[in-house]
Amino acid sequence: MISKTEIDDLNEQFRRAPSEDVLRWAWNRFETRAAIGTSFQGAGLVMIHLSKIHDLPFPVFTLDTGLLFPETSELKKRLEDFFGMTIESQEPDISVEAQEETQGPELWKRDPDLCCTIRKVLPLQDKLSNLDCWMTGLRRQQSDTRSDVDVVEVYVFDESTGREIVKVNPMAYWTREAIWKYIHDYQIPYNPLHDQGYRSIGCWPCTKKTLANQIDERAGRWTGFQKVECGIHTFMSKKVDFQI
Repeated sequence: MISKTEIDDLNEQFRRAPSEDVLRWAWNRFETRAAIGTSFQGAGLVMIHLSKIHDLPFPVFTLDTGLLFPETSELKKRLEDFFGMTIESQEPDISVEAQEETQGPELWKRDPDLCCTIRKVLPLQDKLSNLDCWMTGLRRQQSDTRSDVDVVEVYVFDESTGREIVKVNPMAYWTREAIWKYIHDYQIPYNPLHDQGYRSIGCWPCTKKTLANQIDERAGRWTGFQKVECGIHTFMSKKVDFQI
Protein backbone atom coordinates (compact mmCIF):
# COMPACT_ATOMS: atom_id res chain seq x y z
CA MET A 1 0.00 0.00 0.00
CA ILE A 2 2.66 2.47 1.03
CA SER A 3 6.44 2.05 1.34
CA LYS A 4 8.71 2.79 4.29
CA THR A 5 10.56 5.32 2.15
CA GLU A 6 7.35 7.21 1.48
CA ILE A 7 6.36 7.09 5.14
CA ASP A 8 9.74 8.48 6.19
CA ASP A 9 9.57 11.22 3.56
CA LEU A 10 6.05 12.20 4.56
CA ASN A 11 6.88 12.38 8.25
CA GLU A 12 9.90 14.55 7.53
CA GLN A 13 7.77 16.79 5.32
CA PHE A 14 4.87 17.01 7.79
CA ARG A 15 7.05 17.62 10.86
CA ARG A 16 6.86 21.35 10.23
CA ALA A 17 3.92 21.55 7.84
CA PRO A 18 0.52 22.94 8.87
CA SER A 19 -2.04 20.29 9.71
CA GLU A 20 -4.21 21.27 6.77
CA ASP A 21 -1.42 20.05 4.47
CA VAL A 22 -1.58 16.66 6.15
CA LEU A 23 -5.35 16.59 5.82
CA ARG A 24 -5.15 17.56 2.16
CA TRP A 25 -2.67 14.77 1.47
CA ALA A 26 -4.98 12.25 3.14
CA TRP A 27 -7.96 13.44 1.12
CA ASN A 28 -6.06 13.38 -2.17
CA ARG A 29 -4.79 9.90 -1.41
CA PHE A 30 -7.84 8.22 0.11
CA GLU A 31 -10.89 10.50 -0.25
CA THR A 32 -13.85 8.96 1.61
CA ARG A 33 -11.86 5.79 2.32
CA ALA A 34 -10.34 7.99 5.04
CA ALA A 35 -12.37 9.03 8.08
CA ILE A 36 -11.84 11.09 11.19
CA GLY A 37 -12.41 9.22 14.43
CA THR A 38 -13.05 11.45 17.42
CA SER A 39 -14.08 11.25 21.07
CA PHE A 40 -14.61 15.04 21.00
CA GLN A 41 -11.37 15.91 22.75
CA GLY A 42 -9.90 19.28 21.81
CA ALA A 43 -7.55 18.05 19.08
CA GLY A 44 -10.33 16.21 17.28
CA LEU A 45 -12.48 19.34 17.26
CA VAL A 46 -9.67 21.37 15.71
CA MET A 47 -9.03 18.68 13.10
CA ILE A 48 -12.69 18.60 12.06
CA HIS A 49 -12.76 22.39 11.84
CA LEU A 50 -9.61 22.49 9.71
CA SER A 51 -11.15 19.91 7.39
CA LYS A 52 -14.33 21.93 7.02
CA ILE A 53 -12.72 25.30 6.33
CA HIS A 54 -10.36 23.74 3.76
CA ASP A 55 -13.19 21.90 1.97
CA LEU A 56 -11.99 18.42 2.81
CA PRO A 57 -15.24 16.49 3.41
CA PHE A 58 -14.00 13.58 5.47
CA PRO A 59 -16.65 11.43 7.11
CA VAL A 60 -16.48 11.65 10.90
CA PHE A 61 -17.33 8.93 13.41
CA THR A 62 -17.27 8.45 17.16
CA LEU A 63 -17.44 5.41 19.44
CA ASP A 64 -20.58 5.51 21.56
CA THR A 65 -19.90 3.01 24.33
CA GLY A 66 -23.24 3.50 26.07
CA LEU A 67 -21.26 4.79 29.06
CA LEU A 68 -20.55 8.33 27.92
CA PHE A 69 -21.14 11.36 30.10
CA PRO A 70 -24.45 13.10 29.29
CA GLU A 71 -22.37 16.18 28.46
CA THR A 72 -20.50 14.21 25.79
CA SER A 73 -23.70 12.99 24.14
CA GLU A 74 -25.11 16.50 24.15
CA LEU A 75 -21.88 17.86 22.66
CA LYS A 76 -22.26 15.55 19.67
CA LYS A 77 -25.56 17.22 18.79
CA ARG A 78 -24.07 20.69 19.22
CA LEU A 79 -21.12 19.83 16.99
CA GLU A 80 -23.37 18.42 14.26
CA ASP A 81 -25.24 21.73 14.24
CA PHE A 82 -22.04 23.79 14.36
CA PHE A 83 -20.29 21.90 11.55
CA GLY A 84 -23.44 21.19 9.54
CA MET A 85 -22.71 17.49 9.30
CA THR A 86 -23.72 14.10 10.65
CA ILE A 87 -21.27 12.37 12.99
CA GLU A 88 -21.71 8.61 12.82
CA SER A 89 -22.01 6.78 16.14
CA GLN A 90 -20.29 3.40 16.15
CA GLU A 91 -21.86 1.28 18.88
CA PRO A 92 -21.02 -2.10 20.48
CA ASP A 93 -22.95 -5.19 19.43
CA ILE A 94 -24.32 -5.58 22.95
CA SER A 95 -25.87 -3.07 25.30
CA VAL A 96 -24.51 -2.28 28.75
CA GLU A 97 -27.40 -4.31 30.20
CA ALA A 98 -26.61 -7.33 28.03
CA GLN A 99 -22.96 -7.06 29.03
CA GLU A 100 -23.96 -7.17 32.69
CA GLU A 101 -25.94 -10.38 32.04
CA THR A 102 -22.94 -12.15 30.49
CA GLN A 103 -20.02 -10.55 32.36
CA GLY A 104 -21.58 -9.43 35.61
CA PRO A 105 -22.24 -5.88 36.83
CA GLU A 106 -19.72 -3.07 36.52
CA LEU A 107 -17.17 -4.98 34.46
CA TRP A 108 -15.05 -1.81 34.27
CA LYS A 109 -14.27 -2.16 37.98
CA ARG A 110 -13.00 -5.74 37.63
CA ASP A 111 -11.58 -5.99 34.13
CA PRO A 112 -11.39 -2.60 32.40
CA ASP A 113 -9.39 -4.09 29.52
CA LEU A 114 -12.20 -6.49 28.66
CA CYS A 115 -14.78 -3.74 29.02
CA CYS A 116 -12.83 -1.48 26.65
CA THR A 117 -12.44 -4.34 24.19
CA ILE A 118 -16.18 -5.00 24.09
CA ARG A 119 -17.32 -1.40 24.03
CA LYS A 120 -14.52 0.30 22.06
CA VAL A 121 -12.03 -1.96 20.30
CA LEU A 122 -14.48 -4.33 18.60
CA PRO A 123 -16.74 -1.53 17.31
CA LEU A 124 -13.68 0.28 16.00
CA GLN A 125 -12.49 -2.86 14.23
CA ASP A 126 -15.86 -3.06 12.49
CA LYS A 127 -15.53 0.53 11.32
CA LEU A 128 -11.91 0.27 10.18
CA SER A 129 -12.68 -2.85 8.15
CA ASN A 130 -14.27 -0.48 5.62
CA LEU A 131 -11.51 2.15 5.62
CA ASP A 132 -7.99 2.51 4.25
CA CYS A 133 -7.07 5.49 6.45
CA TRP A 134 -7.98 6.31 10.04
CA MET A 135 -7.38 9.88 11.18
CA THR A 136 -6.98 10.63 14.90
CA GLY A 137 -6.30 13.52 17.26
CA LEU A 138 -3.31 11.88 18.99
CA ARG A 139 -0.69 14.35 20.21
CA ARG A 140 2.84 13.71 21.43
CA GLN A 141 2.36 15.98 24.44
CA GLN A 142 -0.60 14.02 25.81
CA SER A 143 1.29 11.29 27.66
CA ASP A 144 4.48 9.24 27.73
CA THR A 145 2.82 6.46 25.74
CA ARG A 146 2.09 8.90 22.91
CA SER A 147 5.37 10.83 22.93
CA ASP A 148 6.70 9.17 19.78
CA VAL A 149 3.54 9.35 17.66
CA ASP A 150 4.29 10.07 13.99
CA VAL A 151 2.04 12.02 11.67
CA VAL A 152 1.75 9.09 9.25
CA GLU A 153 1.91 5.49 10.46
CA VAL A 154 1.05 2.14 8.93
CA TYR A 155 -0.38 -0.77 10.90
CA VAL A 156 -1.25 -4.36 10.15
CA PHE A 157 -5.01 -4.42 10.62
CA ASP A 158 -5.56 -8.11 9.87
CA GLU A 159 -2.73 -10.53 10.58
CA SER A 160 -4.45 -13.35 8.67
CA THR A 161 -4.60 -11.44 5.39
CA GLY A 162 -1.81 -8.90 5.93
CA ARG A 163 -4.25 -6.08 5.29
CA GLU A 164 -2.79 -2.73 6.32
CA ILE A 165 -4.34 0.56 7.34
CA VAL A 166 -2.75 4.00 7.30
CA LYS A 167 -3.16 5.94 10.51
CA VAL A 168 -2.79 9.71 10.21
CA ASN A 169 -2.27 11.96 13.25
CA PRO A 170 -2.39 15.52 11.88
CA MET A 171 -2.33 17.06 15.38
CA ALA A 172 0.75 15.15 16.58
CA TYR A 173 2.90 18.24 17.18
CA TRP A 174 0.23 20.56 18.55
CA THR A 175 0.45 21.66 22.19
CA ARG A 176 -2.51 21.71 24.54
CA GLU A 177 -2.24 25.49 24.69
CA ALA A 178 -2.41 25.84 20.91
CA ILE A 179 -5.41 23.51 20.74
CA TRP A 180 -7.41 25.50 23.24
CA LYS A 181 -6.45 28.86 21.76
CA TYR A 182 -7.79 27.64 18.41
CA ILE A 183 -11.02 26.36 19.96
CA HIS A 184 -11.66 29.67 21.70
CA ASP A 185 -10.64 31.76 18.67
CA TYR A 186 -13.13 29.95 16.43
CA GLN A 187 -15.74 29.47 19.17
CA ILE A 188 -15.98 25.72 18.57
CA PRO A 189 -18.36 23.99 21.01
CA TYR A 190 -16.52 21.80 23.49
CA ASN A 191 -17.31 19.57 26.43
CA PRO A 192 -18.15 21.68 29.51
CA LEU A 193 -16.50 19.03 31.67
CA HIS A 194 -13.15 20.45 30.53
CA ASP A 195 -13.96 23.56 32.57
CA GLN A 196 -14.61 21.40 35.63
CA GLY A 197 -11.16 19.78 35.83
CA TYR A 198 -11.52 16.93 33.34
CA ARG A 199 -8.59 17.19 30.95
CA SER A 200 -9.26 13.93 29.08
CA ILE A 201 -12.80 12.59 28.87
CA GLY A 202 -13.84 9.01 28.22
CA CYS A 203 -16.54 6.82 29.77
CA TRP A 204 -17.95 8.19 33.01
CA PRO A 205 -17.00 5.20 35.24
CA CYS A 206 -13.32 5.44 34.28
CA THR A 207 -12.74 9.20 34.05
CA LYS A 208 -11.71 11.42 36.95
CA LYS A 209 -10.71 15.04 37.34
CA THR A 210 -7.00 15.88 37.25
CA LEU A 211 -4.85 18.67 38.58
CA ALA A 212 -4.17 21.41 36.04
CA ASN A 213 -0.41 21.17 36.60
CA GLN A 214 -0.19 17.42 35.91
CA ILE A 215 2.04 16.80 32.92
CA ASP A 216 0.15 13.70 31.82
CA GLU A 217 -3.15 14.96 30.43
CA ARG A 218 -4.61 11.47 30.63
CA ALA A 219 -3.81 10.90 34.31
CA GLY A 220 -7.51 10.87 35.19
CA ARG A 221 -8.26 7.77 33.13
CA TRP A 222 -8.55 4.32 34.78
CA THR A 223 -7.37 5.54 38.18
CA GLY A 224 -6.15 2.65 40.31
CA PHE A 225 -5.29 0.38 37.39
CA GLN A 226 -2.05 -0.22 35.52
CA LYS A 227 -3.82 0.96 32.39
CA VAL A 228 -3.09 4.03 30.28
CA GLU A 229 -4.83 3.27 26.96
CA CYS A 230 -8.29 1.93 26.18
CA GLY A 231 -6.88 -0.30 23.47
CA ILE A 232 -8.09 1.37 20.29
CA HIS A 233 -4.60 2.73 19.62
CA THR A 234 -2.75 -0.44 20.60
CA PHE A 235 -4.67 -3.41 19.18
CA MET A 236 -2.90 -3.32 15.80
CA SER A 237 0.72 -4.22 15.07
CA LYS A 238 2.81 -1.37 13.72
CA LYS A 239 4.41 -2.42 10.47
CA VAL A 240 8.14 -1.78 10.49
CA ASP A 241 9.60 -4.06 7.82
CA PHE A 242 8.09 -2.72 4.62
CA GLN A 243 8.55 -4.31 1.24
CA ILE A 244 9.88 -1.50 -0.95
